[in-house]
Amino acid sequence: MLLSYSDCLNRWKSDYQIKKQISDGKLYQIEKGVYSDIPEVSSLAVITFKYPKGIMTMDSAFYYHGLTDVVPDRFHIATDKHAIYINDARIHQYYVLSDILNLGVTTMERRDATIRIYDKERMLIELLRFKNKFPFDYYKEIISSYRNIIYDLDIERIQDYADSFPKSKMINDALEMEVF
Repeated sequence: MLLSYSDCLNRWKSDYQIKKQISDGKLYQIEKGVYSDIPEVSSLAVITFKYPKGIMTMDSAFYYHGLTDVVPDRFHIATDKHAIYINDARIHQYYVLSDILNLGVTTMERRDATIRIYDKERMLIELLRFKNKFPFDYYKEIISSYRNIIYDLDIERIQDYADSFPKSKMINDALEMEVF
């Protein structure tokens, strides 16, 4: 279980007691402001703990959904357009308009963390919207994965998502030409 410094203060009442728990091996400082009752915690668990409003997107979401086997070099996280900059080298932050930020958000259990992530249908829309930002081979790999699971996807949800985004005509045209 992960704890913040303030959680630790509430539990042990003083900085001295927190340090005593650490020296006794009952508490572990994972990184500044993040503590755990177990010595090894994944980076994913720390990131989801530190940034609970963040939503896994792009390369991270494609990987966690099994649409690619390319392990992302950083965590790709969507935040509100007005959110502050996340100053963490492990994160690539995407600013998303408030009205579409939570469209398609779901949770997923991954290793020792529960992550907020966009569903496969939303990620298909994102793939088509940002097609030109991906390397060609990577894009083709993910599109091919989508074609293999097309009958498992909620087509109506995809079309609803597409209509919610700016440039919806372009997205719908790309869906028709490349996926359906």
